[in-house]
Amino acid sequence: MPKIYYDKDADLNVLKDKTIAIVGYGIQGRGQALNLRDSGLNVIIAQREGGPNYQKAVEDGFKPMDAGKAAQKADIIQILTQDHLQAQIYKKSIRRHMKKGKALVFSHGFNVHFGQIKPPADVDVWMVAPKGPGSFVRRQYEEGKGVPCLVAIHQDASGQALKQALAYAKGLGGTRAGVFETTFKEETETDLFGEQVVLCGGTSELIKAGFDTLVDAGYAPEMAYFECLHELKLIVDIIYEEGIAGMRKRVSDTAEYGDYTRGPRIITDRTRKEMKKILAEIQKGKFAREWMKENKTGRVNFLKMRQDQDTHKIEEVGRNLRSMMSWIKK
Repeated sequence: MPKIYYDKDADLNVLKDKTIAIVGYGIQGRGQALNLRDSGLNVIIAQREGGPNYQKAVEDGFKPMDAGKAAQKADIIQILTQDHLQAQIYKKSIRRHMKKGKALVFSHGFNVHFGQIKPPADVDVWMVAPKGPGSFVRRQYEEGKGVPCLVAIHQDASGQALKQALAYAKGLGGTRAGVFETTFKEETETDLFGEQVVLCGGTSELIKAGFDTLVDAGYAPEMAYFECLHELKLIVDIIYEEGIAGMRKRVSDTAEYGDYTRGPRIITDRTRKEMKKILAEIQKGKFAREWMKENKTGRVNFLKMRQDQDTHKIEEVGRNLRSMMSWIKK
């Protein structure tokens, strides 16, 4: 069991005289910036001018600036742009301002763990990673609650890295829920594996395969959509609240029996071997190199796959059915 930190373990005063730069005012950047500011900390925003995120930062009362200026002013620089952009922004605008005593901060270890960003040895490098999207981090904070966070120390040049990281997590509201100690390696590799094998890749392929099987057998696409996609939320919500065993207690005995007897026929030994292969590709940096190369060569394959998937029959059926479900957007 990893060590867990709570409110009593963190002191916001550690950051009272520090300036925190949030680089990137997307969903996560906005949530973190607003929470930190409302916790009484000094926050500045680095966001390029001309986009909706820049305007949103202005509407929220910030005066966004370019990343270089923000890095020069700040003691703590938190990079919250997309993974494939971070190294470019760091090398172009931030690296020259990383002086002794400063801290470089992340909410995902991808670029540090895979060597895309190599900070100087005399700065702190740490991570505070909320386990939820920025909008949820913000909403929980406003309700007096918090989202669990991960904390990891990559470099502790000052001897104060953990204290600062825990204070930062407290500013987000994370210590209300619990802050779990980990490493950049563990966070990065488990995060990528979860996305690829279960949360995104595995789930989306399972949904489509189920949908296609029913439609190909002559069942109405609308029925296939309800059974293989729409009702998934009901199951996931129960799992989120009560675990897998709790879900099994809440569904019918028929569904539970089908779970035990048919589930292993879908997730077979061959599937588990492929999962281990995918994990090995992540651990050895193969996926990271592939993804960075894709971005450097114009994203041709990525954009084609996106287009192909967007035109799948399940998307057309889903758009039509969701248009009838006024309660979803509420």
